[in-house]
Amino acid sequence: MESLQFFATSWLSPDLMLLTALGTFLGIYVGAIPGLSVTMAVSILISFTFAWDINNALCLMVGIYMGGVYGGSRTAILLNIPGAPAAIATALDGYPLAKKGMAGQAIGLSTVMSVVGGFVGIFVLAVAAPLVSDFALAFQPRDYMMLGILGIMLVGSLSGESLAKGMFAGALGMLIGTVGLDPLTAEERFTFGHVELWEGIHPVAVMIGLFGLAESLEQLHHLDKAIIKQKVSRIVPSWKDVKRFLPLSLQTSSIGVIIGALPGTGGEIAALMAYDHAKRVSKKPEVPFGQGAKEGLIAAESSNNAAVGGAFIPMLTLGIPGDAVTAVFIGALFIHGLNPGPLLLETKPDMFWFMVGTLTMANIFLLIFGLTGIKIFSKLIQCPKGILIPVIFVLSIVGAYSINNSVADIWWMLGFGVLGYFMKLYGYQVGPVILGVILSRLIDENWRRAIIAEREDLGAFFAGIFASPLSLILLSAIMLILLSKVSFIKEWVGRIARS
Repeated sequence: MESLQFFATSWLSPDLMLLTALGTFLGIYVGAIPGLSVTMAVSILISFTFAWDINNALCLMVGIYMGGVYGGSRTAILLNIPGAPAAIATALDGYPLAKKGMAGQAIGLSTVMSVVGGFVGIFVLAVAAPLVSDFALAFQPRDYMMLGILGIMLVGSLSGESLAKGMFAGALGMLIGTVGLDPLTAEERFTFGHVELWEGIHPVAVMIGLFGLAESLEQLHHLDKAIIKQKVSRIVPSWKDVKRFLPLSLQTSSIGVIIGALPGTGGEIAALMAYDHAKRVSKKPEVPFGQGAKEGLIAAESSNNAAVGGAFIPMLTLGIPGDAVTAVFIGALFIHGLNPGPLLLETKPDMFWFMVGTLTMANIFLLIFGLTGIKIFSKLIQCPKGILIPVIFVLSIVGAYSINNSVADIWWMLGFGVLGYFMKLYGYQVGPVILGVILSRLIDENWRRAIIAEREDLGAFFAGIFASPLSLILLSAIMLILLSKVSFIKEWVGRIARS
């Protein structure tokens, strides 16, 4: 009873509501600016809020987290520049919708479905946290490795019919992600003796270059084309659309909360897997995926927001961060004298319910703020390209520099921008490169942990895969994706279907 009463105070206290609203509003716009990550914002907040009451500090940080995950979709839809890695999949169909003059509808629909996904994640956190945590705890290092490989395999679904191009782009991203010091042995990898490369190449610099700058260079070929006039008269999606896409949103939200509950994964993997699921279950979309399919936009946005609630599950019940932001939250809780983990639910149930209430409140504010200011954002896409392209160029430079206040990141961004331009020119998707960079560490570290656990015995490693049902499911998924892309198997299945 005391816990529920504390839960109610998170809604009724004006100062807590104001802080949550402020955090959500700031999070949306921090998330929309490439180079200003939510992790960075929450980390900076700790230094300002460590002397605050813990409830006030958590309200502000939770709001920024919830708003920031959604905020990346704004620039992903309008400018094809994902504000955060979790919005990469959003850009695949969101930006084509904007180019068709439907930016307002795309942002409105993504906002509503993001809120749906957020509520699904919060519901699972509140009701089934211990069960989902047990499932996440069952993952061995080999399972995390195969989960990362599965993510790379899924890039084939983002690269049209050419699995080879998708795999090449994903492998290139993994190569970029391994530059720097080995995380286990501290040996140099692909640094060529340069100390500046010890810390590796920052994924945000790669992302801004491949998406933002490459898009600007590509648009230089189309300066004479008519400017797209955005139709923003209907921002709030119709009830017909909401009702039609709600089942898909609930399905992909479930995927998001499960992936979000796996430590070290995050919204980008959740969005990728949900996008692939949407492609498989959407038999007759109005337009093909990658060309403005609303199903793809909904899948990406529902899942990455549902992953927020999922990421809190291992943090609050096991003391294991679900992603980088919840790792910062663990530090904040320790600073305020709390120990997240199995005993938190027993010793401080009020704090658990307070977090649930604050997430709920932030999700409500997300709906309010997400459906406002869209017309101003949409005006960006109506600017003449002679003005818009230099603005994007400058924002890309500022975003790259703000990562580490380093000029080197600007040069990396410029280099990857040129690379992205030529990749697009020859029909290669740049999304898999980013995903490869993000997943490289997950695969690398867990491969070493798995093989070390088996004393470097490959036979024991593969025997462990076949002895574990969970590992077998992941391996089967990888094999199915490979086989589904083999031409003669597709032709054979087609013949069977026709007969």
